[in-house]
Amino acid sequence: MTKVINGKELAQDLRNKLKEEIINLKAKYNKVPGLAVVQIGNVAASSVYVKAKTKSAKEVGIEIIDHHLDQEISELNLIKLIKKLNNQDNVNGILVQLPLPNHINEQIILDTIHPDKDADGFHPLNVGKLSISATNDENLLIPCTPYGCLLMLRGLNVDLKGKNVVVIGRSNIVGKPMAQLLLKESCTVTIAHSKTKELSKLCRDADILIAAVGRPEIVREDWVKNGAIVIDVGINRIDIEEDGKLKTKLVGDVLYSEVESKASAITPVPGGVGPMTIACLLRNTTIAFKNKLSN
Repeated sequence: MTKVINGKELAQDLRNKLKEEIINLKAKYNKVPGLAVVQIGNVAASSVYVKAKTKSAKEVGIEIIDHHLDQEISELNLIKLIKKLNNQDNVNGILVQLPLPNHINEQIILDTIHPDKDADGFHPLNVGKLSISATNDENLLIPCTPYGCLLMLRGLNVDLKGKNVVVIGRSNIVGKPMAQLLLKESCTVTIAHSKTKELSKLCRDADILIAAVGRPEIVREDWVKNGAIVIDVGINRIDIEEDGKLKTKLVGDVLYSEVESKASAITPVPGGVGPMTIACLLRNTTIAFKNKLSN
């Protein structure tokens, strides 16, 4: 029988552990972690994500320092704000909600965040630390979505050593760090993408298939080996007609209805990877706080 991996439950477990840890840290140091959330403009999807992240942070006892900025803010002024946050003692993590307006260079902004306060784990220094560290060091600030995926895999109590893993997607946010994390688990990892030749054939050999390519329901039943573990990172909105009305539906990169019966374990969309991403953001903020206390 296929195990549906419940990201909501796993994320709640992680938040509960973080909440207890933060209570103990507050009792010892009379301080709590602080997360600065920077949102530019009023993009609906960004507002939803920021609201969810803020709610979860407050639940575990993290202080939110909110900066909601005008859509027209200049790149220079945004850089000034981030540099100010870099020097603020009550700020341990900085989150700049993506995507940014077209007139702002995303990479410049992410590089401006001090690596010790990089809640997303995107700074080149943190990416480099992940690449060269011998293990998944608990003190590292690791990109949230791939780390959440790894925690899901560990939660299955499956020996990952030697497993053949195919990661569809080569982004700096998911695909590349996901491969690094799995290499440290002694998996054999192949990074594929939309231009990979005979992609479906490659996927059929995978013990673990991680779909993070950003194409709605591209992974079909005949792409998946019997008994494979399938982690669907995709979040795509598609138009559907229901009762004669045009609506939108949230789907992953995997055609769940076809693949579910073939996989030994699978994540749903929504309710799979998404909640774990937010929980791992809180983890990074707490780690940044503890790292500062130990310095």
